[in-house]
Formats: sequence, C-alpha cells, structure tokens
Amino acid sequence: MTWSVSSCFITLVVLFLWRIEDIAEACKCAPVHLQQAFCSADVVIRAKVVGVEVVSGNTKYDIQQIKMFKGPDRVIHAVFTSSSSASCGVTLEINKEYLFTGRMSTDGSMHLVMCDFIQYWEDLNGTQKKSLTQRYQSGCDCTIIRCSSLPCPVSAPDECLWTDLLLADGQSGPQAKYSACLKGRDWSCAWYRMAPSNK
Repeated sequence: MTWSVSSCFITLVVLFLWRIEDIAEACKCAPVHLQQAFCSADVVIRAKVVGVEVVSGNTKYDIQQIKMFKGPDRVIHAVFTSSSSASCGVTLEINKEYLFTGRMSTDGSMHLVMCDFIQYWEDLNGTQKKSLTQRYQSGCDCTIIRCSSLPCPVSAPDECLWTDLLLADGQSGPQAKYSACLKGRDWSCAWYRMAPSNK
C-alpha cells in the first residue's frame, strides 16, 4: 500500500511539474520590431499609468492617454491584462509613461499580454517616436522576417530581413532603433534608415 501511495505521489509531482513547464512555455515571446508591433496591433498609444485594481480576475490599469497613434477615435481610460504572468499578464508601474500596443475586445476595452510591445516611453529614441507618426504605418504592406541565425533567405520582394537579432542585444540594433521596412519605387521592401533624432 505504501509503495502504491508513493507511486501515485511521484506521478502527481511529475504531472504537476510538466504542467508548470507548459504554463511557463506559454508566454515565451519572440522578439518583435516596433514596426511589426505597430502594424499588427489594434491600438498603439502613449499613456501614463495612474491607478490599478483587480476586476473579475483581471488587472485593470487606469491610464491617462497622452497620444493615440493607432486605434479608435476616442480616449482610452484603462487597459486590462491577466492578473497571472502564467497567463501572459503584464505588470506596470504607477506614474510611468509607456508605449502600449494591444488589442481591442468586442466590448471595446483594450487588452495587453506579455508579447505585446510595451516599453517605457523614455526608453524609445527620437527616431522610433517619430516613426510612430510618420513611417511605420506606410510599411504595413511589408513583412519583417526575424533572422537569429544564418542563413536567413528572403523569399519575397515584400520582405525585409531583420538581422539585428544576430547581435548580442538585437533589440538595440540599428534596424530596431533607426530603421523602418518600407516599399521603394520598385514596390519591393527594404530597410530605410533615418538619422537619429533627439526629439
């Protein structure tokens, strides 16, 4: 009887650990270029987090919207996320300004998950900030292909190869910080670099 109980206990522990590993794997996010995040999001806003509360198992962050770059023609006063990091919920800091990319639900509320592009506004450089209003939208017909190990062939004229990921810190590479993937006069897509801006 003791052996049977021990065997059941070990089986339960193994299943539990296996399930925990599955949950941990659920929120692994591939690096995303800000242009990709902009193009795939329903909403892109700059906002300051001013409050937080738990509502029906989700975390509601009250925000003060500063600028809408993409989204509905109205002010968004709150963003929602899962209260659990295992369910891809995010944790935000009160009184901090962020750039958020997220989804609109059918009830008209904005939702964030860990794999959305969520960054302190002050950590974006001037080129990225300017591109939110002037460049990224015009590149949404292009596709950015992540390249984390060579070779990484480009298979279509509407693709740009994102090679920053070959660097130690890919998110800080020149394509991520200072470039956008845009269509040229021949209708093929290529990286266009803009001079850094301090604005």
